[in-house]
Amino acid sequence: MPDLEDGQSFEMQGSASRPYIIKNIGGVYSCTCPAWRNQSLPPERRTCKHIRKLRGDAAEEARLNSPLPTRAVTAGAGDEEGPGGPPLLLAETWLNDLDLAGWWMSEKLDGVRAYWDGKMFISRAGNQFLAPDWFLEGLPDVPLDGELWIDRKRFQQTVSVVRRMDRGEAWREVRYVVFDAPAVGGEFETRIMFVQDHVRRKKPKFAVAHEHVLCKGLDHLRQELARVETLGGEGLMLRQPRSKYEAGRSSTLLKVKRFHDAEAKVVAHQPGEGKHTGRMGSLLVELGNGTRFSVGTGFSDKDRANPPPVGSVITFRYQELTDAGVPRFPSFVGVRTDVPGPKTSHPAAPKHAPARTAGSLAPIKGSTTAVPKPSAVKPPAFVPGTPRHFEYIEGASRKFWEVEVNGAEVTTRWGRIGTDGRSTTKSFADDAAALKAAEKMVDEKTEEGYVEI
Repeated sequence: MPDLEDGQSFEMQGSASRPYIIKNIGGVYSCTCPAWRNQSLPPERRTCKHIRKLRGDAAEEARLNSPLPTRAVTAGAGDEEGPGGPPLLLAETWLNDLDLAGWWMSEKLDGVRAYWDGKMFISRAGNQFLAPDWFLEGLPDVPLDGELWIDRKRFQQTVSVVRRMDRGEAWREVRYVVFDAPAVGGEFETRIMFVQDHVRRKKPKFAVAHEHVLCKGLDHLRQELARVETLGGEGLMLRQPRSKYEAGRSSTLLKVKRFHDAEAKVVAHQPGEGKHTGRMGSLLVELGNGTRFSVGTGFSDKDRANPPPVGSVITFRYQELTDAGVPRFPSFVGVRTDVPGPKTSHPAAPKHAPARTAGSLAPIKGSTTAVPKPSAVKPPAFVPGTPRHFEYIEGASRKFWEVEVNGAEVTTRWGRIGTDGRSTTKSFADDAAALKAAEKMVDEKTEEGYVEI
């Protein structure tokens, strides 16, 4: 690739959706990527992987008149994304609303994510893991995606080894468990077959291909999850068959952790929005300790047209309890006809968990079932330092929104479920004005179809 003349620029595609711009102004090379912008060095002393790819390492070393910097891994670098990191495929969370039969199932490893670029291991933050040369023997010269892993329940030990800079003997405990080959292209089955074939032929001493099995359905999923958790594992990963490798979070890769079954009494029907307009959108239910929340997924069209009657007991599935004792990601399973009242398989929620009470009811057109107006459900009060969390799940749209009031400041956070999202903080004249503004925001989000979790 030819070098840039003074004043010229070049577009290079990186991990972002838009290409990065590399410029040469008077012999000073710059790049619009975060890795170049966020360096503390003077502009003339900076470089990045895009400039190095354009000009070559030798040309960059000559320009800087020094060896190229090697970034060592820092604490926690294996667990966080950062500027200049590799274009990794990241998982969404399974919300109990998708049939995973036919998907590829594997154990979710509690190790350190590592991208093999053909020469070295790179963390999610873009830092190098300094593995010994003998550890790298047998690895291919094409990119791999996997985890540096010692064993279940040994995450901290794994981190302490891979963050070392001495390329020491402690690495002999570590294995590189490979679960994808991004650069091979094609469908997932083709890529994982490449990994299995390479491991079988080259027999790298410290690398293995991660085991995948086809999920036969929900019962199989739950059995495998129980088995992994009994062994001390973290959970499961489910990969959509014939899927491509794409950078960023994708619904083709789902993480599944422990979930529970519980019962709750139906308090009211909440009207649907969008394609569910004119029928039930979610159920307002109550646990035995008075905690109220909405169940909005797991329903068939028939269920929404003829929802479980108010006063009946339903079984729902969820993953965990929030600090306030509210089930996260609840999903409808069915109506219980053999129990007199709600019970839960999970330890009881705290008694101080906020409860919501139903107000006046209004019928959906064409239905004899009563439903509450969104504004008829009184929301819990704002607690300083505790955000209120709302979610909107409709078709392919999976969004969250949070609002937190701290004195005269209101902080909101929003984005796709499973991501950190974006946040902003606004200041108001006084505490009362901030609270009023937050309550208005909640009303607006509720009208848009968001459900408080």
